[in-house]
Amino acid sequence: MSRQWQDLHSPDSRASLYLRAASKRKISGHALPTGGLRSLIHVQPGNLEAYRRLCHFTDDGRLPATYPHVMAFTLQLQLLTSHDFPFPLLGLVHLHNRIDVLRPLGGIDELRFAVYADNLQAHAKGGTFDLVTEAEDGLGLLWRETSRMLVRGLKLDGQADDSQEHAPSALPEMTRWYADTDIGRRYAKVCGDYNPIHLSAISARLFGFPKAIAHGMWSSAMALAALRTHIPTSGYRFEVAFRKPVRLPSEVILSASEAGPAGELRLDGQGGLLHMGGRWAVL
Repeated sequence: MSRQWQDLHSPDSRASLYLRAASKRKISGHALPTGGLRSLIHVQPGNLEAYRRLCHFTDDGRLPATYPHVMAFTLQLQLLTSHDFPFPLLGLVHLHNRIDVLRPLGGIDELRFAVYADNLQAHAKGGTFDLVTEAEDGLGLLWRETSRMLVRGLKLDGQADDSQEHAPSALPEMTRWYADTDIGRRYAKVCGDYNPIHLSAISARLFGFPKAIAHGMWSSAMALAALRTHIPTSGYRFEVAFRKPVRLPSEVILSASEAGPAGELRLDGQGGLLHMGGRWAVL
C-alpha cells in the first residue's frame, strides 16, 4: 500500500488534542486511514532526566529504549484524534507492545518520527489495530515500536482472534517494587499520558475501573530498566503483553530468565495475578 504522509513542523498541543479526544465517543467507521504523520522531534534533556528518575534508568549516555515512545506520544495522539480516524481515543486498550532497537540509542539530540495505523483485525472483544511508530536519525531507521490496540465493541467481518498471549512459565524472582497511589499522575506529568483511568479512583470509575491503574508503559519501562544487564545494548527486540492491570497502590514482582541473547519475563501481583508477560531476543 502506498502510504500518504503529512509532514508537520511540530505536533499540535496536547491540550487541544485531549479536547478533541473528549469530543469523540462513538465509532465512526470500520477502516483505518491510509495516511500517516511525520515530524522531527528534539530530545528535551530535563524531561529525559525526569523520565530516567521515574522509571529507574541509569544515565549511560543512551536513550532508554522506551523513551522514543514518550518523544512520539503527542504525534501519536494527533494521529488517533484526526478527523479521519474512526475510533474514539478514550476507551482504547493497549494489549501488546513491541520495541525493536536496531542500533545504539546514543548521541541523539533529535529524531524524525513517523506514525501510522495498520493491521485492523477482528477480535473476540471487538477489533484490534497496530499503532506503528518509527524513528530515524541521519543514518536511517534506528528504532521501531508496534502497539496493538483493542477497540471494544467494534464489529468486523472475519474470524475473531480470541487467543491469549503466551504466559511465561515460572521464573526466578529478580526484583519487586511498590506502585504508589500517585504513580499514574507522576507518569502523566512526565510523559503526557493523562488517560483518566490512571489518574485517580474517581476518574477511573467513570470508565469501569474500581481503582486507578498503572500505565502499562510505566510497568514495561520499569522492567526494562531492571533488566539492563540482561539485554543487549542494540540489535534486539523487547516485547510485552499486558494482562491484568496493576491497581494502585500495590506491590509487583518481576521475574526473569538469566542474562543472554533471549529470555522471558513476567510481572506478577500478590496471589499470583499475572500483570504482564514478555520476552527479549536479538534481531
